Amino acid sequence: MLTAQVVYATITGNNEEVADIVAASLEKLQIQVQETEISQTDAADLKLADILVVCAYTYDEGKMPEEGMDFYEDLQTLDLSGKVYGVAGSGDKFYGEFYNTTVDHFDAAFQKTGAKRGTENVKIDLEPYEEDVEKLNQFAKNLVTVAK
Repeated sequence: MLTAQVVYATITGNNEEVADIVAASLEKLQIQVQETEISQTDAADLKLADILVVCAYTYDEGKMPEEGMDFYEDLQTLDLSGKVYGVAGSGDKFYGEFYNTTVDHFDAAFQKTGAKRGTENVKIDLEPYEEDVEKLNQFAKNLVTVAK
């Protein structure tokens, strides 16, 4: 059975909701999922799963979650060859050019690990609405397809 690790960073609860949607969608696809908060997650734990997902917020003018910096830095040192990853996140379009840049930073970090991107990144404005849920369900399906 394929396994997934879904890691989230949230202040408002929006990214936890994004992570919950992805985790539930993966479970419906018969994937064994572990969902954890970023400050409670050792990046090395990602080596234990087949599918890796990070859902993190961007605040202010493109700043990454402070509580996720150790995870982010450690992630870039890992060899995750053979793993499939996806990055999603909720942000606020109010920040213009800085909208959801944390998603891009985590995507670049995963690329350094040798993991394979399983789907396009998903950026959500504020909380996930119905069309966002559909995007996240497709995100999960794509990850599983590539992982198989």
